Amino acid sequence: MNSNKETLDENTIRKAKNTAESYLKNNYKNIDKIEFSDNYSSPMAGFMIRGIVNNNKEANFSIDMDVNNNFEIGSVGTGEKFPDMKEECKDEDCDY
Repeated sequence: MNSNKETLDENTIRKAKNTAESYLKNNYKNIDKIEFSDNYSSPMAGFMIRGIVNNNKEANFSIDMDVNNNFEIGSVGTGEKFPDMKEECKDEDCDY
């Protein structure tokens, strides 16, 4: 799938954002606000959703997501000032 904004429908993007928001709020501490970027491209030709939390550009994130497999999250990258992961979610992802 060539994942850029032009080829993804609004429903897919909405579901991806909802999944990402649920994952971040359930697995990390003190997430009050999430802002998403409009760039969904991934170097591996997949789907990558990016953004920042709590109005802090240094609390950025990028989430590699499989939109063809029930929006499963493959990997998460976080910036220097991103909130800490919840203790109970460190060994295994909490539900999202």
